[in-house]
Amino acid sequence: MIESDLPPKLGRPAERALAAAGITTLADLTTRTERDVAALHGVGPTAVVKLRAALAEHDQSFA
Repeated sequence: MIESDLPPKLGRPAERALAAAGITTLADLTTRTERDVAALHGVGPTAVVKLRAALAEHDQSFA
C-alpha cells in the first residue's frame, strides 16, 4: 500500500471522498482539476485550500 502524502487534518468527509475517487497522493491530484476535486461530495473550500497549499509546497498543481 502506498502511504498517503495528502495533508493531515483534511477532515474525515474530505478524506473519504478523495479515497472513493481514487485520490490517495498528491500526484493523483495533479491529474484532476481543482474544480473536479472541489465538486466531490465532502470536499469543501477549506480542504481545497489545504490541498492547493500542499501541492504548491511540492512544486505541483492541479491539472
